[in-house]
Amino acid sequence: MSCAGSRCPGCGSTNIVDDDLYCQPQRVCADCGCVLSEGALSDEPVGGSVVSYNRSTAVAKRLCANLIKGLQRVKEISKVLRVRSEIEELALTYFKQAYEHENFINVSLNLKEALAGCCVLVSCRQLNWPISLGTISSLLNVDQVTVGRVYRDMIKTLDIKATLVSVTDIIEQHCQEYKISSHHVPEELAEDSKELTKRAVALVELAADSWILTGRKPLPIMMAAIYLAWQSLKPNKFRLKLSLDKFCKLTKVQKQKPAFARVTELKEVLCKLGKEIPWVREPVTPDTVVPLVGDILHNRHALLRRALRAHEDSLQADNQITCKSSLTVGDNSKCAGQTANACLVEQQCLGAGDGVSAQRVTDQSKTRDPAPDWGKWELFAPPCVIRSKRRREEQPELEVNGDEEISDTEIESYIRTPQEVREFALMQKMLLSSDTEH
Repeated sequence: MSCAGSRCPGCGSTNIVDDDLYCQPQRVCADCGCVLSEGALSDEPVGGSVVSYNRSTAVAKRLCANLIKGLQRVKEISKVLRVRSEIEELALTYFKQAYEHENFINVSLNLKEALAGCCVLVSCRQLNWPISLGTISSLLNVDQVTVGRVYRDMIKTLDIKATLVSVTDIIEQHCQEYKISSHHVPEELAEDSKELTKRAVALVELAADSWILTGRKPLPIMMAAIYLAWQSLKPNKFRLKLSLDKFCKLTKVQKQKPAFARVTELKEVLCKLGKEIPWVREPVTPDTVVPLVGDILHNRHALLRRALRAHEDSLQADNQITCKSSLTVGDNSKCAGQTANACLVEQQCLGAGDGVSAQRVTDQSKTRDPAPDWGKWELFAPPCVIRSKRRREEQPELEVNGDEEISDTEIESYIRTPQEVREFALMQKMLLSSDTEH
């Protein structure tokens, strides 16, 4: 391609062309090959403007693989719980914010999975969707302590204000899992969800007043309360004969193993209160207390006060009888009309003149048995107190010098095999023969 107005200084030819073979453009003579002008590297390259290295080689930024899995896990939990779409979107937003924070970027995969459940939990609580911490931990198959720790750290890190859910909302949501309407079960077994929730909430509140909830998981207690509420609303022969196992199969709910024990404990409390109803003349037992549940819950505060007062009166009467019997056994002329503590003080005062007797009384007072567990004397006490494990009494250490006698029964307890029995019998025979020879 010729360029007008240009002439080669060597041959005078005007056939000047642009040589774009290399990255640096040149103008050369087509006849003799003389280079007329050379371009510079700083000039604009052929084909467009300068593009930086990062812009020319960079690839679109992709999300981390664990972040993608975590977001997918949040969606799965939301689908299982059947939450609204805005709850799912809020949970996804919280998970992205928490995952990229320095407090959660280097934690283990188990904690990141717990973080996904905690994001769903806090989103449900903010948008008034009743979900408990135990539900999330059971879905994730993670310990509740771990989920609670991650939940607390996430709220503190993201500065989130989560509202607490009332027990009524949780029980109402739990009642909806029971297929107990007239569309699922026969008419004599069907029950309204609202009435069932109201009665179950009253039973859970009674369990809290009587210390049954102390240190217990909420799900078995809710199941026991719903079962007793269902029986007591219409205590007909069909419902009273239905066990907890059959009730769970009927309502298509997975039974919790501790629920049967919670039913027994609730019936014990109901029996204690049912005995204080004035118009009930027949003895109240766990088998007959279910029809009285409505009256007990309606008057539970008055019945609780009455039962506690009757229990205190019975304890005072037992203490008076015990004190009188102990005074009768002792010296009636000195201890009549006085309590056991007063008798002890008097004996100490009388023995003060004699050093030996005073020391003996002091030693006896020091070595008295400790007071019994207070849970046995209370009408309502936490289960950990009533069924506390007995501590082993510390046995005094015996000094062994090797000269102690070993009984035959102790020796025989160490003999296990028939061969050892034969060898032991042979040894005894040899010892007896040696003794007769001497």
